Amino acid sequence: MNDGFRTAYVYVRNIYAGKLSETDNGYEFEYDDGYIENKSASPVSLTLPIRKEIYTSKVLFPFFDGLIPEGWLLNVVSINWKIDTRDRFGLLLVACKDCIGNVTIHGEME
Repeated sequence: MNDGFRTAYVYVRNIYAGKLSETDNGYEFEYDDGYIENKSASPVSLTLPIRKEIYTSKVLFPFFDGLIPEGWLLNVVSINWKIDTRDRFGLLLVACKDCIGNVTIHGEME
């Protein structure tokens, strides 16, 4: 993977669920093998059911894009972290460490 690409580590109820990565062709989301084997694990979203196969998309998956703040809060995040509002992945990394709901995003493994 090129150094220019970023990875986000996805947690469900504070349990590592998988990783979201930028690629040459867009984005990939892959569930962690240990998470897949966990009988009590729940999917990140209904649109991303638990499976071994990697999900791919040319655009940021709608579920993850929906975690990013909107309106005035988006402007605050963009200004404070100096991130262009069109950099959806960058916004996801800085603004979704403590989202409403059971999914959190981290730039590093916790």
